[in-house]
Amino acid sequence: METLKFYINGEWVEPNQAQTLEVINPATEQSCGRIALGNEQDVNAAVAAAKAAFPAFSQTSREERIALLEKILTGLAARKDDLAEAITAEMGAPAWLSKMAQSAMGAAHFNETLQLLKDYEFESNRGSTRLRKEPIGVCALITPWNWPLNQIACKVAPALAAGCTMVLKPSEIAPFDAAIFTEVLHEAGVPAGVFNMVNGDGPGVGAPLSSHPDVDMVSFTGSTRAGRLISKAAADDIKRVSLELGGKSANIILPTANLEKAVSKGVQSMMMNSGQSCNAPSRMLVPAEKHAEAVEIAKQTAEGLAVNDPHAEGVYLGPVSSDVQFEKIQGLIQKGIDEGAELVVGGTGKPEGLDQGYYVKPTVFANANNQMTIAREEIFGPVLTMIPYASVEEAVDIANDTPYGLSGYVYGETVEEAAGIANQLRTGNVHLNGSGADTKGPFGGYKQSGNGREWGEFGLEEFLEVKAVFGANS
Repeated sequence: METLKFYINGEWVEPNQAQTLEVINPATEQSCGRIALGNEQDVNAAVAAAKAAFPAFSQTSREERIALLEKILTGLAARKDDLAEAITAEMGAPAWLSKMAQSAMGAAHFNETLQLLKDYEFESNRGSTRLRKEPIGVCALITPWNWPLNQIACKVAPALAAGCTMVLKPSEIAPFDAAIFTEVLHEAGVPAGVFNMVNGDGPGVGAPLSSHPDVDMVSFTGSTRAGRLISKAAADDIKRVSLELGGKSANIILPTANLEKAVSKGVQSMMMNSGQSCNAPSRMLVPAEKHAEAVEIAKQTAEGLAVNDPHAEGVYLGPVSSDVQFEKIQGLIQKGIDEGAELVVGGTGKPEGLDQGYYVKPTVFANANNQMTIAREEIFGPVLTMIPYASVEEAVDIANDTPYGLSGYVYGETVEEAAGIANQLRTGNVHLNGSGADTKGPFGGYKQSGNGREWGEFGLEEFLEVKAVFGANS
């Protein structure tokens, strides 16, 4: 796979410089292709194209944008296998996960946005005032490698629906699904300049894109560290900045919960995507009197999760995305051991028989406390930290004692009981009794997990400005 050109103003164009980057397949540690790396001149060209396209596209009708999203959905369906294969090769997700979730979520966001667009009220009245919701302008979209197509789609779909134009910088670690996605948009007839794509790294493309004076909004998903840099870069022009950042989500298992079901579900959820999800339930809080029993359930569950080549039969965890990620996770596992947490299963090193590839053992720590490094830092790997609590009130305090606030999980005897605890958590979303995510609901966090929301109606409104037209109804 190679993407040696950028998509600017409706065409694949040569980059400003000749620098390329090898994209590494994390399962083989070998190159699976190359991309060109952009620079400030490429960013300037892409932003100029988006700026020039905005006046016309911002005035398109609802019906025109509905037809465009429908064509994109048709294209995504036709390329779903290509997208899944690219995601597995570039970031290591098991083939079944790439098909059922990684690739499928892209279409899910476009479908949700399409249904929303059909009935969304862009105009309403408040007394004599008419309220108009209008596209914000040129948007910089900067996306991560862990759920690459999901994050591209949940930004591009609402931006198009709102009438915005945009420049996408996908992750240089997982860029090939973005190239296929770009081909889909081109074939669907997205007008020239409305969607542009420039590959590159943070310093070369992300920084000049975030600080560009003709960019009206930056939507970024990634680390909290990078989110700070983007916010600072965008500050001079008072851009709108929407950030979906890191997390250290607590999974509170209440005394009334079915322990076997709650713990096993929590472990499986944590290990999904090799733990590389910002909303992963990485801290499991269990009643102290049930801690030993919960640890045994967690041990058996983790030991039953197969780690192997992403295309292997029955595999649950593929490799983590890169050597950098692998080394970071290894260091944090060692930190957990050094600080005295009980290593239940897993640990440092690669799983037996997997010497090639960035594979990490599914790891569970128990008898931890919330001040340990493994309970404070986002590990972004298949590492679960189990913490005992003496009372439900203490569990809530532990859950909220974190700089993050992206997600939370509560398992109780009934949904009503779990919901009562969810209301006390300082997080942007909460999963009750093993529930999954819903694209109709907003996704985003409190505190250092970011600001703004994605998905559904709230995601669309991130790309809209509100105008009050006084006296329009007098």
